[in-house]
Amino acid sequence: MSEASEHIKTLIIGSGPAGYTAAIYAARADLNPVVYTGLEPGGQLTTTTEVDNFPGYPDGVDGPTMMVELQQQAERFGTDVRIGMATAVDFSNEPGGLHRVTIDDNKEVLAETVIISTGATAKYLGLPSEQRLRGGGVSACAVCDGFFYKGQDVAIVGGGDTAAEEATYLANICRKVTMLVRKDHMRASKAMQHRVTSTPNIDLRYNTEIDEVLGNMVVEGLRMVNNKTGEKEEIAITGLFIAIGHKPNTDIFKGQLDMDDDGYLMTEGKSTKTNIPGVFASGDVQDKEYRQAVTAAGTGCMAALDAERYLATIETPV
Repeated sequence: MSEASEHIKTLIIGSGPAGYTAAIYAARADLNPVVYTGLEPGGQLTTTTEVDNFPGYPDGVDGPTMMVELQQQAERFGTDVRIGMATAVDFSNEPGGLHRVTIDDNKEVLAETVIISTGATAKYLGLPSEQRLRGGGVSACAVCDGFFYKGQDVAIVGGGDTAAEEATYLANICRKVTMLVRKDHMRASKAMQHRVTSTPNIDLRYNTEIDEVLGNMVVEGLRMVNNKTGEKEEIAITGLFIAIGHKPNTDIFKGQLDMDDDGYLMTEGKSTKTNIPGVFASGDVQDKEYRQAVTAAGTGCMAALDAERYLATIETPV
């Protein structure tokens, strides 16, 4: 561990739409923000080929390009963007109310304010064919990518409320939606189950799992297997949506920040304030409902404003 700890006014952990938007606002407020990008600079959008629903891009934009532009905008106002990952935090009472954060297990920084924008990671099935075709027809967000499959045949995996909601969303724009549920029942609420079963172009398959996603460069089909009978069946599809949940990236904050039962950070009212003064949360790490780039960016703005107001109410440590 380094002997001297760097003093930072506003530390932003994470570099998705929330983190970079927080950086833009914090930099313009002279909070001298430092962003540590994490393992996946740019966040989940770097795995998205096309973003068509973010305001200001009338012709759409690919995810990696959008994140590069957000980073450049943050840097234009003086944000210090660094490659590195927060590996430990200590939000106990440091002298002067500072928060201690360890970067890459070997560097300590002391921050007057911390904005957590570490996001959430979509859960995937782990099939090699599924991973190979991510961005080529395999997606974990029907609301984000469903538009590109308008009038086509698609499939969705999952049995909870999110899967049911996304299946009915897809059914409104796609010709046919094959819904695969691993068990002999859905976990979704009765109301959501009714929406699925009453939608004529949803083909609901219980006790069914994916054996392989078919296609070379893009998704061309799906081989399914009935986990009761072992019977396999192939169908032609152009898009596969995985809706088996997300895992918020909050492990290093356990025991220090309040979380819900799923591990999402809890914030105070409509603000981004956590239970620790001077620590704020924005983006998917605290949003399990919407999980959109534009809503993440909005909470990034809120976190920077909350941090600015917090700093204005305390004496700046020497």
